[in-house]
Amino acid sequence: MLHFLRRFLRHYLLALQFFTRIPVTGRLAGWVGFSPTMLRASVGHFPGVGWLVGGLVAAFTALLLAGLPDGGFSPLVAAVWGTALGVLLTGAFHEDGLADVADGLGGSQDRDRALIIMKDSRVGAFGAIAVVLALLAKVSLLALLGSVSSVVVCSALFLAHVVSRTWPLLLIRLMPHVGDLGDGAGSKSKPLADQISGASLLTAFLWCLMALALVVYAQSAMNLIAIGTSPVALLQALATALAASGIAFFAMWRWFWRRLQGFTGDCLGATQQVCELAFYLGLALSL
Repeated sequence: MLHFLRRFLRHYLLALQFFTRIPVTGRLAGWVGFSPTMLRASVGHFPGVGWLVGGLVAAFTALLLAGLPDGGFSPLVAAVWGTALGVLLTGAFHEDGLADVADGLGGSQDRDRALIIMKDSRVGAFGAIAVVLALLAKVSLLALLGSVSSVVVCSALFLAHVVSRTWPLLLIRLMPHVGDLGDGAGSKSKPLADQISGASLLTAFLWCLMALALVVYAQSAMNLIAIGTSPVALLQALATALAASGIAFFAMWRWFWRRLQGFTGDCLGATQQVCELAFYLGLALSL
C-alpha cells in the first residue's frame, strides 16, 4: 500500500510539473524523477491537475466576490482576475495549443503544411483571434454565472477544469499521434502520445467522477443549491454542462480526424480549452 501511494504521488507531482508552472523543484523534483514511462503513466492525473488549478481559481474567485461590492461589475472583475490566475498557473500552456491549432488548420487546407505551421512558435492572425475570442467567451460566461451566484461560478470553475482535462485523454486513446512534421521526436508531448493505458484512463475517470460527486455532495449537504430548487435540478444542470463538453470533444475529434488524420500535442491543449468553454456554456444555458 505504501509503495502504491508513493508511486501515485510521484506520478501526480510529475503531471503537476509538466502541465503547470507550480514549482516542483530541488530535492522534491529529484525524488519524483523522470522517464518517458513515468510521463505516460502520469497523464492519467491530468484531471487531478485540474483539481488543484480549478480549486485555486475557484477559491480566488470566491474571495474576490466576497470582498467586492455586491452586484454591478463585481462578477466581471472576479471573472477577469480568476481567468488571469488560471493562465498564470498553467503558463498559458493550453491557450498556446489553441493558438497553434487555429493557425495551422486555419492557415492551410493542406495537411502537411498545417502541421508545419502548428510547429512554428510564432502566433499568426488565426491564433491571436482564437485566443482573444476564447478569453472573451470565458470571461463573459464566468461573469454571467457569477451574477447568478458565487456558488454556481465556483462550482463551474472547479468542475470545468477537471472535466476539460479528461476529454483530451480520449484523443490519445482513439487517434494516432501525427508525425514528425508537426510534433516529432523532439516534442515534449511525444512521450504522452505514444500510448495511454487502460489504468491511466481509469485514474482520469476516477478524478473526474470524484470531482462531480464532491460538488453534488457539498452543495446538497450545505444547502447551497443555487441551480434550481432540488438536487435533481443540480444534476440536470451538470448533465447539460457535461453533454455540452462532450459535444465539443466530439466536434474537435472529428475536425482533427478529417484534417490531420490524428492529433498533435497542440490538439490536446485546444481540446481542453474548447471543452472548458463548452462546459460553462452548457451550465449557463441550463439556468
